[in-house]
Amino acid sequence: MSYKYMYFWSTKLVNQYYQIQMKNKFLFKAFLLIMFISTISWVNKDKNDVLVHNIAEFDEAVSSAEPGTVIVLANGIWNNVQFKFTGEGTKNAPITVKAETPGKVFIEGISNLEISGNYLIVDGLFFRNGHTPTENVIAFRTSEENVANYSRVTNCVILDYNQQQRDKDDLWVQFYGTHNTLDHCYIAGKTNGGPTVRVDLKGNQSIRNYHQIVDNHFGPRPRKGGARGETIQLGSSFTSMSPSNTTIANNLFEECNGEVEIISSKTNFNEIRNNVFYKSEGSVVTRHGNYAVIDGNYFIGDGENKNYGGIRLVNTGHWVINNYFYKIIGENFRSPLAVMNGIPKSPLNRYNQVTDVVVAYNTYVDCKSPWQFGVGTNIEQKDVLPESEIRSARALRTEVANNIIYNSIGDEHIIIEHDKADGVKFKSNIINNQEISFGDTTRIKASEFQLTKVGEYVYLPKLTSEFDIYQGFGFNTITKDLFGNSREDKNSIGAVVQGEFKDTDILNKAKYGASWYSNIVKNTSPNIIEVSKTKGELAAKIATAKAGDIISLKPGKYKVSKSILINKTITIQSKENEKAEIVFTGADNTPLFELNPYGILNLKNVSLTGNGKQKAFSNLKENMSNQYGLTVTGCDINNFDYVLKAYKQTFAQEITFKDTAIADCENGIELSEETNDKGDYNVEYLTIQNCTFTNVNQNVIDYYRGGYDESTIGGNLLVTNSSFSNCGSKEENGILLNTRGIVNVDISNNTFKNNNVKLVALLWGAKNNSHADNVITNSGQIKVEENLKMKLMY
Repeated sequence: MSYKYMYFWSTKLVNQYYQIQMKNKFLFKAFLLIMFISTISWVNKDKNDVLVHNIAEFDEAVSSAEPGTVIVLANGIWNNVQFKFTGEGTKNAPITVKAETPGKVFIEGISNLEISGNYLIVDGLFFRNGHTPTENVIAFRTSEENVANYSRVTNCVILDYNQQQRDKDDLWVQFYGTHNTLDHCYIAGKTNGGPTVRVDLKGNQSIRNYHQIVDNHFGPRPRKGGARGETIQLGSSFTSMSPSNTTIANNLFEECNGEVEIISSKTNFNEIRNNVFYKSEGSVVTRHGNYAVIDGNYFIGDGENKNYGGIRLVNTGHWVINNYFYKIIGENFRSPLAVMNGIPKSPLNRYNQVTDVVVAYNTYVDCKSPWQFGVGTNIEQKDVLPESEIRSARALRTEVANNIIYNSIGDEHIIIEHDKADGVKFKSNIINNQEISFGDTTRIKASEFQLTKVGEYVYLPKLTSEFDIYQGFGFNTITKDLFGNSREDKNSIGAVVQGEFKDTDILNKAKYGASWYSNIVKNTSPNIIEVSKTKGELAAKIATAKAGDIISLKPGKYKVSKSILINKTITIQSKENEKAEIVFTGADNTPLFELNPYGILNLKNVSLTGNGKQKAFSNLKENMSNQYGLTVTGCDINNFDYVLKAYKQTFAQEITFKDTAIADCENGIELSEETNDKGDYNVEYLTIQNCTFTNVNQNVIDYYRGGYDESTIGGNLLVTNSSFSNCGSKEENGILLNTRGIVNVDISNNTFKNNNVKLVALLWGAKNNSHADNVITNSGQIKVEENLKMKLMY
């Protein structure tokens, strides 16, 4: 029906209605208004828009789509849908699938999206409350043969779209084909295994792909507790000889803490430009592949967290230029600049030697030991590792030039050589080290200069004199600085040309991600909810409380007959100085507190009593789709089978017991279910501080990480100012505190008395395991074994 035809009939209807209803002026005016709005809607409606309400209508619309067609998904929840979007658009007339209202179309349940064809666009969808039934949430292909090219996913959100089990890997966005784009999306909350985004290069249809990953906001990805937690992975070990030509640019990476590699570049000719890495516990890593350009990025730390990293280099031909590092104090794998040793004649999936690399025109502000060479050298472990795993090949033909370092507090170790940096040339580098000697004046020249604040976290050196600029081979191709200023007419060392400073507002979140979504959460004050001893009231009040609320227990004894479910952040504490007591009368082998996904329990000044056959705390055995946490302070825990039992494929960021007495329990704190020896473990930080353990028969502390994986650098155990007596009598291996495979262990200022064991602990000397100032009486000893033999993961 043409617009003129509709207008003719609407006018005729109005005339007829006027003749009939002239006496009722109100009805006439209302009818006239409705017809006017309808006519305007007809005129403005795009003739190519197709509104669909269910998957059948979607499939029909896709099958008949032509260049320029816009398929509009109706607002609402689309549950358990598998979209297959295929079509042949054109550059000037793409085929589009979009939300009726961006952010109001929710893809939930067991759902995913697959795309194949040419010039296709997906816009404005929100994936939440579910998981994919396949390997991908969004895939740029519908089969191995049918891939997408020149296609785009934009203005979308994927949030907490996790599998039910941590070890079931998937990828939230997987690229295939060529010239595809992911832009202006917000993606956050992945807890199960697998990179968040991956570029796949299997097959000629996906090589030299020129994909673009730009203007996105990669929000918090929690620590995974093992490998396979990258935010972006470009290719794989076995496609590392292929050219990818992928660009990652103008993205914000916020608290991307999944593992040691935020971006893992495993193919050739990739460009990583103008991104902001904000308080993210990892590094940009050229893990495999060659000739990456890492240009104009910001790495922002806080001077306290050693897990925030910078750039780690492996392989050949990379250019690291115009980058800014602020308060990055990571070490080894997470140092601001980590140049690794390689394995001679390395297989594809291990470490090739660093050669022909340029590190130039970078600025480091208050970074600890910013340049580290020979990272990962493991020659001392030759007795427990095969020759094919020994990283002894030092960097060759590498240039470090025209860089600036500024330290507010002098650092005596600017360059750390884990192995000799004799294949590295240093030229025209300067430092203000506050007149503190650093013993390396031939490679870095001491100078006096101050900083100018340019923007939040951005402080740039203001040089008062000119310095020689090293002109290495190809340096003339570095034509821009960090801000995009020209270096051709006016140049200087460091990330920014002198006198050309400007505030780029790097942490303005409105510049990144979906236009309709913000991850900024307003702080709210918790509600304090008082609970009496009335039967069932405690569990009921916890169930109805909001995240962050405080449950206040009046003095007395609370009898609980069923497990209390914790699925939010909640604090339970005694109202007064006298401890409330919770007596658990539930079934054997059930927990008093069942920690569910998102459950973070803070328990303060409360006594817990069991019957000897239950657990005080445990998580779900299955379907832990997200993480949990536990902090116990000032409590008494008595007569349980387990104090804490963590099951396989579950993970907590932090578990803390402080100022707490644990007595007469069969088992203590068991976090040892990840026995697949793939580098996984059950908690990132386990802290035992000022606690007493009495008559705990086994698994007093059992914390396990298996598998030899040099890039897994957790977990973390601190046991301090605590006492252990009459514990471990049933410990089969004769070790009181089991910490096998845990990388960071500190056992200090404790008392061990009358524990029937051979060893208090067996520590891993080659890693960051230490003990000090412990008093041991009739409890064996603490033994350090330099090189533990571990199962190879690769």
